Amino acid sequence: MTPALDVFTGAFPHHPPPDLDSPDLLVDHDWRAFIAVERMTNHWARPGWPEGFRAYYWMLTFPDAGDLMSRARQCQDVLAHLGMDCVPSDGLHVTLTRIGSTDLVSNDQLRLLADLAEQMPLTTFDVTAYPMAGSRGAVRFTLAPWSPLIRLHAALSEAGRRANVPGGKPTAAFRPHLGVQYSNRERPAAPVVESVARLRTLEPVSLEIRSVELVELWRTTNPLPAYRWRVVRSVPLRPRSFPPSHSGWQQG
Repeated sequence: MTPALDVFTGAFPHHPPPDLDSPDLLVDHDWRAFIAVERMTNHWARPGWPEGFRAYYWMLTFPDAGDLMSRARQCQDVLAHLGMDCVPSDGLHVTLTRIGSTDLVSNDQLRLLADLAEQMPLTTFDVTAYPMAGSRGAVRFTLAPWSPLIRLHAALSEAGRRANVPGGKPTAAFRPHLGVQYSNRERPAAPVVESVARLRTLEPVSLEIRSVELVELWRTTNPLPAYRWRVVRSVPLRPRSFPPSHSGWQQG
């Protein structure tokens, strides 16, 4: 069962979509939220990231997703005139949930957390990245469907509760997305929205999610502002079992 989402002022969009699985409705919901933004913020000015800060997170990463990297670069090239900070090809990711800062989570807790995650009864799944929408601080792909991502978030949050780590936002506030560039200053949103709108006819990219990564995450400014991480542990999801096909033929 997929946990319910709720209205959450700290999330974007604030309101959950009317359907968690329909690509058309999810794409429309993300776009309507983006075109309602009047001013974009400086993503890097977000609170909770003092100089030298590092934290553990659960993320999805895409080191071998060549089609996704190509589509992201294509979109970044079209939007280069905006002067935003591009997510590097090896930095594309989906943030699932925060575990806690490195000074608040012990190695024993990390091992227990990863062990608990490996016991989750969750299987591999597919998502599709649709060009292109945004938020107050970024330009990003819309992901669909949301249901398997929300179930994964809920399971990881429960594992975190059992491992007694600080944790992040509740599952009810989770809004899956995949960023391609970050706004590095306050600016009117209209020129960004207008430019992003030109990318909405591009073909989406399919992604198979086979594992979830427990990472140590930090920010860097060299050569440009970006998120970087090291994988502490990669937790594989269970292979899907498909029902047998029924061709109508039976052995006599």
